[in-house]
Amino acid sequence: HTAQVRQSLALTPRSGVVLGQRITPIERVGLYVPGGTAAYPSTVLMDAIPAKIAGCEKIVMVTPPGADGKINPAILAAAKIAGVTDIFKMGGAQAVAALAYGTASVPKVDKIVGPGNAFVAEAKKQVFGMVAIDMIAGPSEILVLADGKSDPRVVAADMLSQAEHDRNATAVLVTESMALAQAVQAELEIQLEALPRRDIARSSVDNNGMIIVADTLMQGIDIANRLAPEHLELMVDDPFSYLDAIRNAGSVFLGRSCPEALGDYFAGPNHTLPTSGTARFSSPLSVDDFVKKSQFTYYTRDALSKVADKVAYFAEREGLSAHARSATVRFEDPSEEA
Repeated sequence: HTAQVRQSLALTPRSGVVLGQRITPIERVGLYVPGGTAAYPSTVLMDAIPAKIAGCEKIVMVTPPGADGKINPAILAAAKIAGVTDIFKMGGAQAVAALAYGTASVPKVDKIVGPGNAFVAEAKKQVFGMVAIDMIAGPSEILVLADGKSDPRVVAADMLSQAEHDRNATAVLVTESMALAQAVQAELEIQLEALPRRDIARSSVDNNGMIIVADTLMQGIDIANRLAPEHLELMVDDPFSYLDAIRNAGSVFLGRSCPEALGDYFAGPNHTLPTSGTARFSSPLSVDDFVKKSQFTYYTRDALSKVADKVAYFAEREGLSAHARSATVRFEDPSEEA
């Protein structure tokens, strides 16, 4: 994330002219960290670290407490490490509303980031415009694009790593090998029985899981690009030879030794990712999400004198004579006008 930091810029395209862009941090950001069926200290890190690196002054975290009224200590530890400045025990749509509008105790923020359930997603959608948001996050997704040499046990395990998230999560295998497809289908049944969260994973697999057999691996990539998954595992011997063909994916995991969980907890790239096909036009959370850009322009009198008539000409074409005169009035003789 430190490598993502962008610098302000200034250009002098001609004498007497300075043009530029300033990059400044968003002052107050809100982080939504889900609770409920599981605790997610990794989400705290993924949301707070780029905000801290960007230079945000106030990083406000909201998260629903457990039945005992307390926040999971791992979440609190992650918040401390990552530089969260304020923590509030609340969740759901009401937490999003509190961040967006402010309350007597909760400070109003300028942007809200982080995943949540359908109610949180809808609340973020409704307050957009009052504040900025990162994305409308849907249920978790994984698409494993695997060739016939892949280990069906590994493929099934990686699919279930997302299926156990949520009953609405989606796990997909795309392969050119019917033998692998059948072996993975059998492995899913075997491994489901051993999962502590098997009821959740079972609902995900039964309702949303898919195994797609393509004619070729390149056709499989075309399918993946149409689905635009949140996570895409490319399980082949030479994954970099296919990487340029993958146009739509939130995060790509290359090779046979790169489980999606590596990205969740350890590797470094952010795991707050576009879902529901929005990887066609959206990007992972990054330092860019916590900064804003301002432009600046400077002309000396001499530099303006050389272009004032061109500015005025353009303005008159749009029927905006006051615009035109604002460029030329600086060179009029006040005594002549009187």
